[in-house]
Amino acid sequence: MNIAQIHSLFLNCHSVCTDTRTLESNSMFFALKGDNFNGNIYAEKALDAGAKYAIVDEASANTSEQTILVDNVLDTLQELASFHRNYLKTPIIALTGSNGKTTTKELINAVLSQKYKTTATVGNLNNHIGVPLTLLSMTDKTEIGIVEMGANHLKEIEFSCSIAKPDYGYITNFGKAHLEGFGGVEGVIKGKSEMYDFLSKHHNTIFVNNNDPIQVEKTKDHTHFSFGNLTHKNDVTVNFLNAQPFVKSEYKGLEINSNLIGDYNFNNIAAAITIGNYFKVDDAAIKKAIEGYVPSNNRSQIINKGSNKIILDAYNANPTSMQAALLNFEKQTGPKTAILGDMFELGSEAKAEHQNIVDLATKLDIDYISFLGENFHQAQLTSEKTKSYASFEDFKSENALSTLENATLLIKGSRGMALERVLDLL
Repeated sequence: MNIAQIHSLFLNCHSVCTDTRTLESNSMFFALKGDNFNGNIYAEKALDAGAKYAIVDEASANTSEQTILVDNVLDTLQELASFHRNYLKTPIIALTGSNGKTTTKELINAVLSQKYKTTATVGNLNNHIGVPLTLLSMTDKTEIGIVEMGANHLKEIEFSCSIAKPDYGYITNFGKAHLEGFGGVEGVIKGKSEMYDFLSKHHNTIFVNNNDPIQVEKTKDHTHFSFGNLTHKNDVTVNFLNAQPFVKSEYKGLEINSNLIGDYNFNNIAAAITIGNYFKVDDAAIKKAIEGYVPSNNRSQIINKGSNKIILDAYNANPTSMQAALLNFEKQTGPKTAILGDMFELGSEAKAEHQNIVDLATKLDIDYISFLGENFHQAQLTSEKTKSYASFEDFKSENALSTLENATLLIKGSRGMALERVLDLL
């Protein structure tokens, strides 16, 4: 059975699914394989649970008229997504970057959905599986698709673009993330810029932050639509007013008060405003969308617990985002405690980058800092206001956070550290 035939069957399904635990009836189940799982053994279970078809790549799983045997399930998922994207011809906005991808995607979706029927990446399903799933979630009612693309190696963004074929694209920034896979910052810039390469080759539009010299240099000879502050020549001007603690911006005389903490979120907001402007969303609707967006999923969340205010930013961390979070945290008033967890995927740079964060945090006006994880535990501490713990369990056994009162806490670390667990100690 070829892709066109599979697509014809897919159009009669309600959705696609790769996990029987979240399966919906009348869906198309893809029996993906991984190092520790084999979806083929669940194909029959998926059909019994209500799946209309199951895509398998092992003959032993091809047990009924509802199973479709292919050479490789993952390849088929990706080919089907690309076929579906061409079939719909929906305008696609793609975005990537080292930091702020998911927040920016959510803001863009909030703004554009004021005028259009949008379909956007759910959560951070932004890899070689998540991108196809996002495309396959789009229907003929989708007027604009928003696809987040993540990567930790070269050629991954190039591959995602080959599937999604974006008409528009935006790179949030180039930072010290996934250094191990990219081989350094230059590798990060090269890898993320694969989106620029695709868009330029097809003469499509790039959204550019004119305040970022790397973006300006990389896109100067290509079709672009820019934003920045009054010191630049921009297509759209958005000005930063303050972040005390939430980011306040000015756009066309409108004061926009967000629910996002930290001046590092200003560019994310400005990008969403700019893309809304490009797609002719009404100015008042843009303001309403930005002000109505409330962060979740451990991303710059503000949580009040008792007399304490908590800045929970425990979804991800790298040297660039950690530095930005600390510099913003120093601006908070009152007693300040930072609880910082290891940053992952830094390769040979891990030791130096963790020491850099320790040195920075120690110099800042922060009353007490706890460092959690093996990398931070190996760093040299030079102040009595700092202490390191090899694990969360060590931290938990030695700390009485329940006694904290009228304090502001920053909780930040890589996803694998699961630092949202700190909330249970308060």
